[in-house]
Amino acid sequence: MRAIGYARVSTTDQAMNGNSLGIQREKIEAMAALQGADLLDVVVEDASARDLNRPGMQRVLKMVRDREVDAVIVYKLDRLTRRVRDLAALLERFDKANVALISVSESLDTSTAAGRLVLNVMGSVAQWEREAIAERTREALQAKRARGERTGNLPYGYLLAEDGTHLEQEPGEQRILSGIRRYRKQGLSGQAIADRLNARGYTTRRGGQWHRQYVYNLLRRSASK
Repeated sequence: MRAIGYARVSTTDQAMNGNSLGIQREKIEAMAALQGADLLDVVVEDASARDLNRPGMQRVLKMVRDREVDAVIVYKLDRLTRRVRDLAALLERFDKANVALISVSESLDTSTAAGRLVLNVMGSVAQWEREAIAERTREALQAKRARGERTGNLPYGYLLAEDGTHLEQEPGEQRILSGIRRYRKQGLSGQAIADRLNARGYTTRRGGQWHRQYVYNLLRRSASK
């Protein structure tokens, strides 16, 4: 079996997790020996896992595509990528080329049915965690909005109260919002409303001219409350 190793590290990894290139190379070489594989090389690089557009990763993918190897060995799956979507894309490429993925830390070998099952479960759990976090975040933001607390940037028509947490209405911007809603009920377009506000000397919060899209954005936010 011909194998290629892949090791990746970033400055943060080295400082906090001890995932040095030397440790990864040692583990990859030991796994290759255990598997009886002919380790052609260990591709190493110092790069972020933000995406797959890395020189070392592209070299590995080319070897996979050209069927120059039968397996890719890594110390941990997060050395390949930290994103479930990218991992799924990699596995699809490996599967098409009939190349196995072997991870030392996770004791994973996708050349076996058990290994493929474990990886699918891991991917599903990671996806569930992401969705659960997103759900909790939405609920927390909804609760804060219900309590009148600030979430993100200050919405137009409001300012931060003295407690630094809650919002209170800004009279001048509220009058402009009321005018925008009134103009809209009269059938004026976003551009017509912007033109009227500019003609009357009103400016946006940042002191700029009113534009159609800004008017529509405010109307949408107002309607969603």
